[in-house]
Formats: sequence, structure tokens, C-alpha cells
Amino acid sequence: MKGKVPYTKNTLQNIASVSKTMIGLALLKTQEMGELNLDDPINDYLPFKVFNPYHPEATITIRHLATHTSSIQDGDLYGAKSYIMENANDATLAKSLPSSEEFNLPEDEIEMGVFLKNFLAEEGAWFDKANYLESRPSELYEYTNVGATLAAYIIERSTNQSYAQFTTQHILKPLGMSSSGWKTSNVDQSKRTHLFTIDRKRIPDYRLITYPDGGLITSIDDKAKYLSELIRGYHGKGELLSKESYEQFFSEFLSEENFEEEQDTDRPFDDEYNSGLFIGHTPIGYLGHMGGDPGVSTFMFFNPKTKIGKLLFVNTDLDATGAEQFYAIWDTLGEYELRLNSASTGTYDK
Repeated sequence: MKGKVPYTKNTLQNIASVSKTMIGLALLKTQEMGELNLDDPINDYLPFKVFNPYHPEATITIRHLATHTSSIQDGDLYGAKSYIMENANDATLAKSLPSSEEFNLPEDEIEMGVFLKNFLAEEGAWFDKANYLESRPSELYEYTNVGATLAAYIIERSTNQSYAQFTTQHILKPLGMSSSGWKTSNVDQSKRTHLFTIDRKRIPDYRLITYPDGGLITSIDDKAKYLSELIRGYHGKGELLSKESYEQFFSEFLSEENFEEEQDTDRPFDDEYNSGLFIGHTPIGYLGHMGGDPGVSTFMFFNPKTKIGKLLFVNTDLDATGAEQFYAIWDTLGEYELRLNSASTGTYDK
């Protein structure tokens, strides 16, 4: 997208970790197909062994990955290795940006499975005990992009399809998300926005080696179809999965013992308060996920009582002032939600 073009419901952009919710749906679809079980050990599916070096005898299961209790952690290495520039000519631009992530050259890209082996397997090129918690698998919640990507890789191994192919076939196409995709070649580039720093510098177009954890390119219009399906699924009327699978997807799997610090109930949209299968439960009972990447801030939540969902995509990094504006917009959407709910119950007062 060139020049100053209005951002609309059809504008395309990366949506960061909101993408992870799709891994949960894909896992359950794969389970329905009889290709895996969430309680299977992950090493039943991998061509390399993954175990916590502090507890080598402990089994990590697929469910541990899906609830962020696998004991895998990202550390600084994830941000240094996963982001790949779409265009090598943007290298000079990338060096001028104040980012905690590193934008690697296109020739630095490797296959997702190789990335995971390098990171997690004892013989891997980047292996370090610090890539794991000292606690045992299942004990503590630790949000991890690498663990999420490993779950998507297990889907690939069990279905003999790439994660992109599987989710396109079983999620994007059935929902009519025709504008969405995992690669720039899959989407209409004329509708894709650039991403920007808070001081309006353009961030290089990039993709992720670990694309299942945050690389979906989509629009508000397409993602609204997805969010509508989640709301239907919560209420037993979903089209993608069985009622039983959706019940698993939305179950709360964690307790206070899974967190080292006391849970903060003052953050109403904290998607790490409790966990379904790659979908968060907030302290006020909302369901959804947040996302953040260079030049990206995204929210996707719904209220299971009112059946109203909210989406917010931003194509700019946020500083303190920007964050205040972001939450002000979100609060305005919340006020609109209340008006919609009042109208639907016949109590709306103009």
C-alpha cells in the first residue's frame, strides 16, 4: 500500500499473536481427524527429541504446549532469529530502527522445523538450558512463541501438510476468509499496509520463520468472520469443530498454582489470566487474545454473556501516549458494546 491511504476494514496487516488462537482450533481439528491426541507426548511426533534438561525424565505433552505450561521459554533468542525481512534492500532501514527484535536478511531464513531443532534439541545449534524453565512441565505458566510454533509443527508432522495448507483448508476457506493468508504471495499487496514506529518511520515488511505464532495477514473484515465463529462455537453452534471440541478449546486449564506471582485482577483484558487451548480468559470473563510485534498491536475479545466481540488492529508501535490512545479506543468500543447489548435487550435509551 503506497502513500497516505485510509485504513479501512479491508486493509491487510500482520496481526501478531492473535494468530495463535488458530493453532488451538487446528489442534482440535487434527484430533477430530484421529491424527493426534492432546495428551500425547510431543516426542511421539518429532524427528528430534525435546525435553527439559532440568527434568529430562518428564514428559511434555501437546496440551502443555497449548496451555503454555511446557516449561519452554523464548528468552532473547526468539526475537533475534525469527524475523525475516521481505526485501533485502530494507537492511539499512532496519538498522536505523530502535527495535528489540532483529530483522534478518532473506537468505538467513531456514525451515520452521530446523529453527525448532536449533532452539530446543540438545544437539541444536542454539540450544541452551536457559531455553527452558527450571520447573517441571505442567507446573508453571510461561507464555512462549516457540512452544506455540512447536504445536503447529506437530500438526504438520501428523497431517503431512504444512500448517499454512492445513489452516487454509480447514479454517480460512470454510469461513470465507478469502483475503487472508500466511505469505505475502497469498494476499492482495495493494491492500496491505506498511507498519510504522511511533515516530512514523516505516518498518521493513517482514515475515516470521515461526509464522504460526503471529504471522497471519488479515483484515478486520476477515477476522470478524473468525471471531463470529468463535462466538458461535462457545455457544455450541460452531461450524469448524464439534461442540465437544469447542468445549475443550474454551476450558480453563490453569489454577493459582500455575503462576509464580499472584494474579492481577485489575487488568480486565489480561489474556494470560487463565488459558484455554491458545485462547485467553480474562479476569472479567472475556475470551480472546492480544498481539504485539514490531509495528503491530492487536486485540480480539468477546463477551460470552452478550455474544458481542471486539477487534482492534493498529499498524504502529506504541509508546506510553500511544498506549493510552489505544486503550481509549478500546474503551470506546466497550461503551458501544454496552449500547448494543442494551438495544438487543430492549433497554437502549437514545
